[in-house]
Amino acid sequence: MEIHRVAAFSDNYIFVLHDIAQGQAAVVDPGDAEPVLQTLKELGATLTAIFNTHHHSDHVGGNRQLLERFPQAQVYGGAEDRGRIPGQTHFLQEGDWVQICDRQAEVIFVPGHTYAHIAYYLAPATPNDWGELFCGDTLFAGGCGRLFEGTPQQMVESLGKLRQLPDTTRVWCAHEYTLSNLKFAVTVDGTNATLQQRLKQVQAARAQDQPTVPTELGLEKQTNPFLRWDQASLQQAMNSTSTVQTFARLRGKKDLF
Repeated sequence: MEIHRVAAFSDNYIFVLHDIAQGQAAVVDPGDAEPVLQTLKELGATLTAIFNTHHHSDHVGGNRQLLERFPQAQVYGGAEDRGRIPGQTHFLQEGDWVQICDRQAEVIFVPGHTYAHIAYYLAPATPNDWGELFCGDTLFAGGCGRLFEGTPQQMVESLGKLRQLPDTTRVWCAHEYTLSNLKFAVTVDGTNATLQQRLKQVQAARAQDQPTVPTELGLEKQTNPFLRWDQASLQQAMNSTSTVQTFARLRGKKDLF
């Protein structure tokens, strides 16, 4: 299976997963159909499945047009998103497994950004391969999603689930927010040398208009403040000994950054 990162709108990423042997493809969070259709044309692939992480229009806005072109495609999303995802045919819950091209993916329930948000995790095909995580707007490179429908407690629990995945997991998050996220991160975690080095690397990459997605979960665990709410240095910076309060204060500061 090949993963193709497709840019959309000003900063969205859509992911086309191509099963070369079968000539078939799946797509994750197609907010816009046109770049997906162009990618499928270039690959010579038939779309068989749409996997949505949540209902926001920049993630599901292309569903209807894709279904017009590929009416047999199945549409997957969270069970609690019933009625909010166009064309949804499968209603997924925590612990479900789905077939994505030639791989099996575990469904992880990660409310916080929305109350129905899910993620898809593909374990490594072999011991030396990467795992793949499609997490929508829950976890970003250097950051996390805003809390539109969920609570800080929910988001801490959701991010905690993702933090338990192996370091050798590639994180295919849905927006190019990395530079802004890291600029914020150094304001609350300024003594983190790994974070400082990462910021320099991302600044150089973005100056050349290079993408920063996917990221690596092991690196996120070292540098993303929204995965480090239980670190003493961040709790001290947020003047809190509570993990949820530390996270909530971090998120509040980021909202105003």
